[in-house]
Amino acid sequence: MINIGNKNNIIKKNKILFIAILSYFILFIYNIELGISALSQSKYFFIEMIQIMPPIFILISLIQTWVPTKVIMNNFGDGAGAKGKLLSFAIGSLSAGPIYAAFPVCKILLNKGASVENIIIILSSWAVVKVPMLINEAKFMGIKYMIIRWICTIIAILLMAKIMKFWIKKEDIKTSSIECTVPMINAMSCVGCGNCARKYPKLYSMKEGKVVINIENIDKDILYKEIEKSKDCCPVNAIK
Repeated sequence: MINIGNKNNIIKKNKILFIAILSYFILFIYNIELGISALSQSKYFFIEMIQIMPPIFILISLIQTWVPTKVIMNNFGDGAGAKGKLLSFAIGSLSAGPIYAAFPVCKILLNKGASVENIIIILSSWAVVKVPMLINEAKFMGIKYMIIRWICTIIAILLMAKIMKFWIKKEDIKTSSIECTVPMINAMSCVGCGNCARKYPKLYSMKEGKVVINIENIDKDILYKEIEKSKDCCPVNAIK
């Protein structure tokens, strides 16, 4: 049997889902035809998500596995400068799919060292500066309208990204749960070279020829970026 504490935890973790179900229930009581219409729209978006999200999950898995943290930091991090902004605009404007497909991609980029400023640029350009949209805009509204709107939008995105950079920190975006920021060691892969323990002694130490995680040191003072960087020092990719 599930005790009350577990039930509360389930509700807390899935509160948005429960709020949505409750909203549909209230809507059906208020107006059944409106409720049916809302369910029909939800069905359309659900089917769309089923078709779009699997390739997105494959993409973020490839980024997580094959793209080194250093590459993301150099091209999308705080020190990337104009190059990072240009690449962020390129990713957003040349992307395909609805805006909700951008969130998991941006989340993994953020985890790998991308700056909040460049993430804002990617999300914003994904939403309003897509190349196919610009072509249609020029066709129906005219090239002059499209160019002026595009320039004003780019300026607005850059200003918004700059403001968000100072307003929101990475720590505000990531979960505060320690479980999500603790590295794991694949004992079968670990060869006991001690490279991670030498470079990151606060995170790792050696015990009986194997690496162990210093759990007592995993706190808010250990940045997620440092944990991600430590993965690159392992020659056999045993740190996950």
